[in-house]
Amino acid sequence: MIMRHPLSLPGALRALCAPFAVVVLATGCASNHFVTAQPVAIPHATNARTDEHIAQSALEGGDAQLAVSLFEKMLQADPHSLTAQLGLGDAMYQIGDLARAGVLYAGVLAVAPEDPRAHLGLARVALRERRLDEAVSRYRELVAANPDNAMAAEGLGAALDLQGKHAQAQEVYRSTLRRHPEIEGLKADLGLSLILSGNPRAGANVLLDIASLPDAPLQARENLALAYGLLGNNEAARRILSPAMPSGSVEDNLRFYGELRERYRAQADDGARLAQAVPAVGVTSPGAPK
Repeated sequence: MIMRHPLSLPGALRALCAPFAVVVLATGCASNHFVTAQPVAIPHATNARTDEHIAQSALEGGDAQLAVSLFEKMLQADPHSLTAQLGLGDAMYQIGDLARAGVLYAGVLAVAPEDPRAHLGLARVALRERRLDEAVSRYRELVAANPDNAMAAEGLGAALDLQGKHAQAQEVYRSTLRRHPEIEGLKADLGLSLILSGNPRAGANVLLDIASLPDAPLQARENLALAYGLLGNNEAARRILSPAMPSGSVEDNLRFYGELRERYRAQADDGARLAQAVPAVGVTSPGAPK
């Protein structure tokens, strides 16, 4: 996951107003005479750029409803704007309207078949709707065409993990981390994938690198707590979870970890019994017919 620090909406507005303030001050200092302010017509293109800037900041800041209203306003002004269609698709995806998001992304691809954002949007929709084969296919095409697109690689790994193909997912994460070791979200995903594949100790070792950082992603800390829970270290899991949730929720999580631990243990025992019951290929039991 690519970490960004979006502007708050007030910050975005201050940034947009700053150039105008500089112009006013410069005009006032141009002479010793009084200056009468004159109304300035704001071009339509400037308004559109302002709306786009605020909409993107709102979307990145989690205010999807504001983003929806601004992108819809942009589309009303220019129904052919691919930027507005993509932005509105992203906003719809964020609020959970996957059907409309998919229609918007597909509309962009009908006009611009190579647009990577639209391809990524359709892959994300397929993943959220658990159409995993389609999601894997779309993400693989994206990664092949854009090997440095960490978001596409993260999506491909997640889809493979959901299919139970943990070894393939881990190779995707590791391959991308070799090019982008700074992306903490990929490390969190790799740690979780190792846990899901039955190797919580290896997962914990990966997650320890980032979970101890002051600004560590919540996902990494929760994944590390899961690893400790599966290893039977409830106290370590409790220390990680306690700052982020009420004590009742912490205990609920610990009980869940215990249930998972017992389930995995039972599966391992069943597998061991099955291995003992099935003779190795080519070995003939004494007295068996030849």
